[in-house]
Amino acid sequence: MLLACLFRIDSHKEGSFDLLIYGIQIMKLVVAIIKPFKLDDVRSALSEAGIQGMTVTEVKGFGRQKGHTELYRGAEYVVDFVPKIKIEIAIENKHVEQVVETVVESANTGKLGDGKVFVYDLAEVVRIRTGEKGVDAV
Repeated sequence: MLLACLFRIDSHKEGSFDLLIYGIQIMKLVVAIIKPFKLDDVRSALSEAGIQGMTVTEVKGFGRQKGHTELYRGAEYVVDFVPKIKIEIAIENKHVEQVVETVVESANTGKLGDGKVFVYDLAEVVRIRTGEKGVDAV
């Protein structure tokens, strides 16, 4: 069985590409891992930028920060995983740069452990209630 797929990659600027499959632009999923106390700042900034809807999850992890030590009832112990907040935002391609810039600016403390932002292609979105698909479902 031979499966053919028609696609085109559009370059906007250095390092920025949109993949079009069958003439439909793929949406993006922006995932940000931030410090918990910055959540309200990020949510407010995204709201002011006109971005609606996000999923927020409490997560734990470590990167260069590598955890820390805490004192509990006189005993010192190592906390390997640091509490973080994971924000997921499904958006149209045209809003990616704005969302990434807004998250970076509003979550930045200038200190180790500020977090990361990841951008993924999002092939399909379906609104469960109405069955709407693609950008209309976001």
